[in-house]
Amino acid sequence: MVAASSQLAAIAAASGSAPERKTRSLPATGKPVGPKPKRLLKRAEFLAVRRGEKRRGRLFLVEVLDRGDDLSPRVGYTVTKKVGNAVVRNRIRRRLREAVRTHAADDMAPGNDYVIVGREDVLAIPFGQLKAELSRRLRGTR
Repeated sequence: MVAASSQLAAIAAASGSAPERKTRSLPATGKPVGPKPKRLLKRAEFLAVRRGEKRRGRLFLVEVLDRGDDLSPRVGYTVTKKVGNAVVRNRIRRRLREAVRTHAADDMAPGNDYVIVGREDVLAIPFGQLKAELSRRLRGTR
């Protein structure tokens, strides 16, 4: 092991740059095809989306605001303290983020802002069902 690292160091010193590492590329499964949605980060942006349309469900509430431009969609996630402690809230937020990343990002319309308010039932259902429900709510179908 030590000999291999010293050989790499000798090659790097001789060539003037670090040697290329051989890495395996991961399959692109699970990645959205369309543009990745941007994030809502400021409180004012979250409050602005509250003026828009509300799509209620038992797993989450989706608030949608049409910005009136053709830029990429933006999404924000929130979970209230009524749901549970920080560990529970973060688990809900992570599941919602992953569902949007892997499946529902293509269902977001350009020029829209989305706020997804998670509920505790998000943790109880299978992930496939969560993805399907989120995709349906983002498209606006009942």
